[in-house]
Parts: sequence; C-alpha cells; structure tokens
Amino acid sequence: MANQNQKPHQAFSTKALSTKAWLLGVLRENAGKTVSGSDMASELGLSRVSVWKGIQSLISAGYPVKATEKGYLIENDETNDFLYPWEFPEKEYMFIHYNTLTSTIDKACELAERGAAPGTVIIAEKQKKGRGRKGRSWPSLNGGLYIAILEKPKTGLADYNLSLMIYQIAAARSITSITGKTVKLRWPNDIYIDNRKIAGLLTALKAEGDILKWLCIGININVNNPVPLARAISCAEILKKPVSRRLVLLDLLDEAEKIKELIRTETVYAQGNRILSELWNSMADNIGCKATVINDGEKNNVITRGIYSGIDPAGRCIIKPENRKEILFFNPGPVSIVF
Repeated sequence: MANQNQKPHQAFSTKALSTKAWLLGVLRENAGKTVSGSDMASELGLSRVSVWKGIQSLISAGYPVKATEKGYLIENDETNDFLYPWEFPEKEYMFIHYNTLTSTIDKACELAERGAAPGTVIIAEKQKKGRGRKGRSWPSLNGGLYIAILEKPKTGLADYNLSLMIYQIAAARSITSITGKTVKLRWPNDIYIDNRKIAGLLTALKAEGDILKWLCIGININVNNPVPLARAISCAEILKKPVSRRLVLLDLLDEAEKIKELIRTETVYAQGNRILSELWNSMADNIGCKATVINDGEKNNVITRGIYSGIDPAGRCIIKPENRKEILFFNPGPVSIVF
C-alpha cells in the first residue's frame, strides 16, 4: 500500500503535498539534469536526510532516479505508468494505492464504513478476486485500471443508479478520448467496442431508510492488461502500444465532474434525471433491437420479449413487449437482457 503510514481517514484530512510529490515534481521539471539535494532541501524546507529518504522511496517504487555525487536526476520517464497517490499531486489526498487487493470495491466499502470521505479513489495494480455483476469474476492482471470510487450523493435509494450512469458515461468518454474508437454502453453496467468488452462497473451501497448513506462504484478497464481475445479488448490492443492508465483515470474523473455539473442544471421533480438518461441513450448499444429479459435467479427465467428502447430517467431498462401495447420498465437487480 503506497500511503500505508496513514490511517485511511487521515489520508484525506489534508491537501498538503507529500515529500515524494514535491521531489518528483522538481526532478521532472529538471528532467535529464542533476539537482543537488541541498538545493531541493532548501526549496522544499526539508532536511537533506528527509530529501534522501524521499528519493530512496521513489527509487524503491520503481522510478528511474539516479543518485550522483552532485545530486539526483531523473531521465525522461514518460513511459512509466505509475498510479501512486503522489502522481495526482493536486488531489493526492483522495487516492489510496495498493499493489494487490481482493477487490477494490470490497476495500472501498470497508473504508466507507470507517468514515472515508466522498471522492476517495481506491486503486489496485491487481485484484485477486475482481468482481463483475451477478458474481462473475473479472480477470485483473497487471496493466489494467482497477479502481473504486466512494460517493455520498445524499439522494434517495431509488436514485442509486444515477451515480453508476455518471461513471459509466465518464469511463466511456475517457476510453473514446484515448483510443479514438466509438464506445457503446450496455445496460446496466458494461462498455463495449466492436462487440468486445473493454470495461465494466459494479456498485455496492448502504442506506438508512430510503436515503443513501454511501455508494461505492467499482470500475475495471482493460488498458494494457492481457484479455480473452474473443470476448474482450484493451486500449493497448486497439492502439498497438502501451497506454497511460494515469491519463485514462484523470480523464475519467474529469468527465465525471463535467457530467455532475451538467445535471445539476436540471431541477428534478421526479425520480431520476432526464439529461443523464439522454446522455446515456445517445451512447447506448442495441436500441431498437429485439431483446429477451431474463431473471438470473430463476430456472425458467424468461420474463418477457420485446424491443429494447434504452433507459428512462431512473436508469430502468425500457422494453416494448411483443403483441402488447404497454411499456415495461426493469430495474437492474437480478434482471439481464439478451439480444
């Protein structure tokens, strides 16, 4: 764990940059040049011993920092793809990094119960038991982006889908920005390119009565990690070169904030959000196609068949049944759609 010297709730109590963030910033500003330890100590208001310890921590973390008689230097390290908290200096206090977790969403739920602040981002290099919807596993080898975000939206339980929709759209926009490919959303939580899965989301929540106390959104994106060739695809496979997971994550978080700001402009008189559902439907896959709605928890599990018409403002799937006039709406839960 990158910032293991801090208890989770303390990690978000200050916005001051860490020593590693300061040192890395100075070294990168002077990439290829030697910077003396005494100069850095003076500039940062630290002792030379503190600078030395910080440099050693960066070297141990894998950074190509060289120590010479005259000081320290870092060569161009643009090819490195680190996700440590100090790689996000403006919001370093929001990030907690682990080398390995059972799953990021499980850790996010644990920290939510311990009082972690909204906006907390949990990052893992690998997940032992990465999870998808309906108990499916998500292979989580090195090179993928595996995160969970803690939200405290202060909305009704019935609107928990809105946060999922925000981050699904944001992840899709980020992937499009990085790859240049058209990305499609599949209800309720997957992201596809050319009929191959590139990302998936999962939620976990706690409510008091009908009000959300906290909500965790797990997001898994295939970036540079190996994937099953027939069923999935990665950003690196599309571009034929490694992709910066840091840029994918930064873009995702930025897009999520833009969407949140956009939907704040709508006064919500009923459940859901019209602007958000319109955004989602504009990126949806298979609208207008024949679909079968199934209940995953039942043996004879076909609920109905009809035409898939996207989602409503509450994030519910809309189905126009065959040979019937009424329109049916389905919450995610145990329900799935097969096209």
